[in-house]
Parts: sequence; C-alpha cells; structure tokens
Amino acid sequence: MKDKFFDRLVDRLGKLDADSLQSQFLRLAQEKGFLEAVFDSMQEGLVILDRRGRIEYANRAAQRLLGLSMPESQGIHIRRFLREVDWEKILELDATEWERLVNREIEVNYPEHRFLSFYLMPVPKVDARSSSGAVIILRDVTRERLNEAQSIESERFRAVTLLAAGVAHEIGNPLNSLRIHLELMRRTLANLPADAQAGLRESLEVCLQEVERLDRIISEFLQAVRPVKPRVESASLRDIVMETITFLRPELADRQILIETDLPDDLPTVRVDRQQIRQMLFNLLKNAMEAMETGGVLRVSAAATDRFVRLAIRDTGRGMSSEEMGRVFEPYYTTKPGGTGLGMMIVQRIVRDHGGELEIHSEPGRGTCVTVFLPREDQLVRMLPPGDESSAATSAAKRATTT
Repeated sequence: MKDKFFDRLVDRLGKLDADSLQSQFLRLAQEKGFLEAVFDSMQEGLVILDRRGRIEYANRAAQRLLGLSMPESQGIHIRRFLREVDWEKILELDATEWERLVNREIEVNYPEHRFLSFYLMPVPKVDARSSSGAVIILRDVTRERLNEAQSIESERFRAVTLLAAGVAHEIGNPLNSLRIHLELMRRTLANLPADAQAGLRESLEVCLQEVERLDRIISEFLQAVRPVKPRVESASLRDIVMETITFLRPELADRQILIETDLPDDLPTVRVDRQQIRQMLFNLLKNAMEAMETGGVLRVSAAATDRFVRLAIRDTGRGMSSEEMGRVFEPYYTTKPGGTGLGMMIVQRIVRDHGGELEIHSEPGRGTCVTVFLPREDQLVRMLPPGDESSAATSAAKRATTT
C-alpha cells in the first residue's frame, strides 16, 4: 500500500531534528503494530512473499495452518511449505498461472492433516523503490470437506435404501419358491435307488446351498439399509462382549485363534440396543477371525474416557492396504471369498445410530484394530464450557475422517 505519509517522511528526513524524527518513527511503529494486530485477529491465513518467493510476513493463522514460526521462517522460500506450485511462473507474473491459481484447494499433512482453500494474489511494483511479490490467503475448509463427504455418503445410502425394497421383492419371492421345490426334489430323490441318487444328490445340495447364500445376502442387505430405531436400555458393554465371545468360542477354537480380553468390571454403563450391539460385535469379531487364516491372536479390550466407553478389537491378520481402507464401508466391497461386502456398512450404521464413533487402523501384514466409541450413560448430557463447542465438533470430525 502506498502511503503519502511515508513519502512525505522520506522527503523531509534531512530537515527533521532528533525529537521530530523520533516522534515520526514512533508513529510508524504504532501503525505497524496496529496492522499486525489486525492481521493476527483474522481467521484466514495471510502470507506475504518477496519477489523471489521468500516469506516476509505470516500472521498467526498462517503460522498455525502451515506450521510456520515467525521470525524463524522469515526469508525461507515458500516452496518448503507449499510444494505443488510453479513459483517461478508465479513470481514472473505469468498471467496464465495466476488465473489457474486464483482459487484452488490444497491438502497439507503438517502440522495437521487439513484441507485449505488457497488464494494467491500478485503484488506488482508500486514504484521504482519497491519490489514485486505475492500475497497468499489461506482458509481452513477441512470441516466443509468432511460435511461434503458425509453428504455424498448419505445420498449413496439413501439410493441403496430405495433399491432394497425392489431387491427384496424381486429376488426374495423366487428364492422361497426355489427352496420349496428343491426340498420336494430332495424328498423324491430319497425314494430312488442308491445308485440313481449319487450324482443328483450332490447337485441338489449345491443348489440348496446357493439358495441359502443368496437368501443370506438379501437378509444382510436389508439389515444394512433398513432404518431400525434402536430400542435402548441401560447395559453393560462388558456383558454383551462376553456373551458374543462365548457364542463364537467354538469357531475360535476350530481356527486355532487365541483370544485375549481386557474388560474391566467397573466400566460405565451405556444405553444401547443389546441385539444391535451383539450384531455389530459379531460382524467385527468374524472379520477379525477371517483375517487370520492360520491362527493368531484376537485381543478385545475396553476402557472409559471422559465421554465414551471405548472398545478395541485387534487381530494379527493380514491387515489392509490404504486402498482397501478407503473402501471398507462401500456396499458390496469385500476381499473375502463368499463375502457380501455389507458387514462393515452394518457396523457403521449401528454405531452412528447409537451416537457413537468408529476408528480403523490397519497395516498390511500387521493386522487391523477397530475401535468403537459408545457414549457413556452418565455423560449423555453434559454442559460445555464457553468456547468449547468448536473443539468438541473438531474432535468428532477427526474420528469421522478416520472411518
């Protein structure tokens, strides 16, 4: 910004006495301090670059968003913090590049994983004494991106819900008819001589098994998409977990899987639909068991936080790649032979319907850990201190991103 006061001051420097000079520089310092206070109060990040792309100034928001620290970062090239920009073209005031970067979004992973709206504006030379540069304006749009992703997921979920009724009607009835007629064929076959039954019985059993498999797929599909309001009651999560483990213990033994539990007796109670939570646990435990083809260790632990009862299910199976992690909640996506690809979708719906949160951590070759957070019954309603609402929302958003 060209300042007439500054121009007049420069012209009169040789005519000012010491007291007047001190007074004028004091006024400049006050104006500089005022401008810095204004910039630091902005929620948007502001970075000023010189003509070589080196940082001259960054307000507090920019320092927080990009991991800068002033004055240590002063004089460092902006390329260290924003790499995906052709700064040579930018600082040469290439019109095409400026137009392309008027407004775009970038993803940063340091100091925190964020999505930033990136606005760049050239600062051309004002006069012969000044130098060209650029102003960068940054806005944190992480929450907007999360809301957009959740909106897309909700739309996809609604589309699958609409499809469910048609699937149940168009496939369910023919399957029932097939099952009835196959059972009649089995009874008729039993009256034939043994040599006549040999090949037919095997084929018949295959048909019956396939009908049962299709029926199971439809049943799981409807469970995944049909909105069922939880019938909540006060319950011990430890008891529900132990009931589910007891039910699966014979299969655990057959698969030579060692199960370890750390479930404190004094866990806070939760208000849940016991049947739905059993179904969620059954799906998670079955996934963990099937990920360990040649035996392994299945660890189930629980603990209390200030707001949640946290349940972690960790296996020593094959783990998942980043691509698999990104698709784990997609309907019909599965890496298991004979899998329906609906189990984790059901788990996600049940957890959300109970006001809970879900985290998944996995590494190829080192297993997977699924953590479920269910609200404590004694913390379902709590007063937030002033100014704490945004941090609570941010915490929930971070957990939702992981899932």
